[in-house]
This record gives sequence, C-alpha cells and structure tokens, in this order.
Amino acid sequence: MITIIDYKSGNLRSISNGFKKIGADVKITDNPEDIANAKYLVLPGVGAFGTAMENLNPFKNIIYEHINDNKPFLGICLGQQVLLSSSDETPNVKGLDLFKGHVEKIPEGRKIPHMGWNQIKVLKNCPILEGVDGKYFYFVHSYHAVVEDESYIAAKSDYGLDITAALSSNNLFSTQFHPEKSGTPGLKILKNFVNLKI
Repeated sequence: MITIIDYKSGNLRSISNGFKKIGADVKITDNPEDIANAKYLVLPGVGAFGTAMENLNPFKNIIYEHINDNKPFLGICLGQQVLLSSSDETPNVKGLDLFKGHVEKIPEGRKIPHMGWNQIKVLKNCPILEGVDGKYFYFVHSYHAVVEDESYIAAKSDYGLDITAALSSNNLFSTQFHPEKSGTPGLKILKNFVNLKI
C-alpha cells in the first residue's frame, strides 16, 4: 500500500493515478494514524514553500519517525524542496531539514518557471533511478534545491545551471520533476519505489 499525504498542497489525484497504472494499491489520507502506520509514504507538492510547511505541521513528527524507521519515503516537486532547511520563497519558514541546504530561485537569464521536458543525468547508484539515466522528465518549478552535501544528489538536469533533479539518502528519496507526468520513464521510477525492500 502506497500512502499519499494529503496536506492540501498537491495534485494528489495525478500521483495516485500514476501508482495505480503500475498496479499499486494507493491511499490518499490526512489521517495521522494512517500516515503513521504507512509502509511507503509519498509527499507530492504544488504551491508555495511557506504554505506547504504550515500545512505539514501536524505530520512532521510522523514523517521523521517514518524515515528513522527506515521505511521508504518519496517527495515530489515541492515535496523535494520542503525536505531542505529553508527557501528563498519564504525566508522565515523552516523546512523539514532532512537535507541540509537551501531552496534558491532559478536565476534570471532563463525562462522561469522551468517548465517542460528535460533530460536527467544520474550521478550515483540510486534504486528508484535504476534504468532511467539520460531519460526525459517533466518539470514545473521556479525554485531549485541546493544541498550542502552534494553526495546526496542522485541526479541533475541542465537548465543553463545544474538543477538538482533528484536526492537520495538510504530510504529517503525525492525528485524535482513529476514522475507521474513523465510517461514510461516516470512510471519506471514509481515501480522502482514500490519494489524497494523493506
């Protein structure tokens, strides 16, 4: 069972349908007990960093416990950005701080938002990215994750600067792009996530 956290900051139906396409059972919930009992947690996200963190407040400790229990966790788009310490978008709001770093606005000189298909380069062995190096994925974002420890960067994408396309640390994974909107390669990532051994 894949549990998707409903914190009023994401296109939950889209990611749910992505998992259903690969035959996974999915539950969308804002029930803390259901989230606490989940084996696989997914945190999608669309919108502003500050609002997302405010809405996530009731679930923060559950998320920390889930990751500390070595259970698979996947953040998508804004769901990747909130894993960092802070963001230019709302400077006074703290992120989940699971990856030390800051979310920066994509600099002027290129089209903002970064929207559409872009190729990723996988930088390290990451189980959810197996089989997708060099594939194209769908991005929609104006901010990007800059982590202090680059060993956590699982994939990058070139947009006139290096965009952190994916992060990973043990059972904690995230993508800046939308796998559920990225055709066959995106479904491959969701399948890899579902097939993680726990």
